[in-house]
Amino acid sequence: MRRALIAVIALPLLLTATPATAAEEPGDRQQAFAAAAKEFQVPESVLLGVSYLESRWDAHAGLPSADAGFGPMHLTDAAAYTGTNHHHESEEDARGDESRPLPPADEPVQQPAEIPASLRTLEKAAELTGEPREKLRSDPAANIRGGAALLAAYQKELGAPLSGDPAEWYGAVAKYSGATEQEAARFFADEVYATIREGAERITDDGHKVTLPPLPGLEPVRRWLEKLGLKPPRRDGVECPPTISCEWIPARQATRPDGSYGNFDTSDRPWNQKVDYIIIHDMEGYFAPSVRLGTDPNYRASWHYSLRSSDGHIAQHIKTEDVGWQAGNWYINAKSIGLEHEGFLAEGAAWYTEAMYRTSAKLVRYLALKHLVPLDRAHILGHDNVPGTLPTTVRGMHEDPGPFWDWAHYFELLGKPLHPFGGPKSESIMIKPDFATNKPYFFGCDRKQPANDCPPTSASTVWLRTEPRHDAPLVGDIGKKNPGTYSVYDHSARATTGQRYVVADRQGDWTAIWYLGQKAWFHNPAGNPTAVPSMGLVVTPKPGLATVPVYGRAYPEQEAYPADIPYQPITPLQYTFSAGEKYTLGAVQYGEYYRAVTIDPSTHKVVRGKLKYYQIQFGHRVMFVKADDVVVSWG
Repeated sequence: MRRALIAVIALPLLLTATPATAAEEPGDRQQAFAAAAKEFQVPESVLLGVSYLESRWDAHAGLPSADAGFGPMHLTDAAAYTGTNHHHESEEDARGDESRPLPPADEPVQQPAEIPASLRTLEKAAELTGEPREKLRSDPAANIRGGAALLAAYQKELGAPLSGDPAEWYGAVAKYSGATEQEAARFFADEVYATIREGAERITDDGHKVTLPPLPGLEPVRRWLEKLGLKPPRRDGVECPPTISCEWIPARQATRPDGSYGNFDTSDRPWNQKVDYIIIHDMEGYFAPSVRLGTDPNYRASWHYSLRSSDGHIAQHIKTEDVGWQAGNWYINAKSIGLEHEGFLAEGAAWYTEAMYRTSAKLVRYLALKHLVPLDRAHILGHDNVPGTLPTTVRGMHEDPGPFWDWAHYFELLGKPLHPFGGPKSESIMIKPDFATNKPYFFGCDRKQPANDCPPTSASTVWLRTEPRHDAPLVGDIGKKNPGTYSVYDHSARATTGQRYVVADRQGDWTAIWYLGQKAWFHNPAGNPTAVPSMGLVVTPKPGLATVPVYGRAYPEQEAYPADIPYQPITPLQYTFSAGEKYTLGAVQYGEYYRAVTIDPSTHKVVRGKLKYYQIQFGHRVMFVKADDVVVSWG
């Protein structure tokens, strides 16, 4: 009964965004780096640089990363490696096209029996330092000692000196990445040294100020990299910038015995269709088994790129000219590129490494420039921002990458920081809580005990309520949960960093936005705002229209279809967009349908219509309205 009540009504003490309690005094994190560097004869700048690329010096409250890494030095513990993969458990049809029957369900993927050495660094650190494994997990100072001991051990294994010159530590830094590929190890080391040259300073997630003074003239000695015996690069065919680690591990197409085929569609983008979106996923699993899934022609889902958490290494599976079955919405699939990031929305991982954030951002910048995709939250979408295609598919749509993906930091890395635009009374706002201190209540992070509270974790999201008070019920999503719940897997009552909404009302420290046809309130105090002004184009129903239909895809009018292609009905979703409500406009689209129901690309055709749509931020997901139904204004 208590869990059920918590799922509907907030407990004020649980829902206040408060920083985690630090075990150390502010400033001790810096002292821990200095002491460990001195003890193990590692240059402090190298130790700080490695830690920054792994965790940005955060402790993450002792929780494991996406690939079982702990603490500021990301010491990996095989005991935290669950070996699970949840891709096959989804009810979402990744293809998102009901014009072709869904193929049979996939068999659960088999996990590797052997745990890689890269997931055993905490064990080795325990041997080198004498620290208990649990202390290395939970005590940041002990964790930093373990990382310093590992770096010193790697330096000795290479036959390199325990030098005070940071330039001499390139090989040990590369080995620390855990990468088995030359390019991945080189990328990691190059990013560490770039960080050392530039310097860095920030307040950690538990309140410690840490500074890495810049060393602008530092050039590493790279000869030690040759002694690591890593795999040579396999870049033939990859579409990646040269500064990151990529390899080509192709997906395969094949016809199944039942006549269906898998697992992507050969296309000719951007000549037949423009790429308008880049979709950010998490794998709900680990890198190696997810790569095997994505390249299996018998699997009913596919994506263009897989990204590894430990070092940011990337595997490309599908050419960007081809269409992956990845977003659960065929209209979006036909116009998007999908990136799968190693990790879980909640289970076993509350954070992603800086190394993976950086390679992902570099790849997205490259792809956005190549395909002219705007770098904003209307075009760089999470899988959880992709709409259902029909009222019947809304409930099964995915929730990843979830609330713990740091969208503000990601857009900083993209070179497009989420800046405010407009004054304090602007009609439109952009959600932007402070990621480090915003730790809203969730339950459901433990799949074995889903009713349990999640540990306090930095998040990009704010809760939306029916009234301007902390104990008011959450708003609902009639397509998913009504009212919404505090489940980490339910975004029925959540707005996320970078998303733009129109203000419906203000009362004291509370702001209301139009959200899924209702007023939704969130706490937005002036002294610690969770949203910033964001003026732009907005839409509202044309005068005389009481309601306007909302769609999950922008398909053409019936007259646009040739005789040999069946008409795809323009079916509204179950939501109501009523007179007086306003929503932000993110993009303009014209009706388009990509017909691809056989493995033969010569049968694929694009139907283009004259029907004009506006993409709007209607709820947590984007949706579409017909331009003829609304009026556009500046707000």
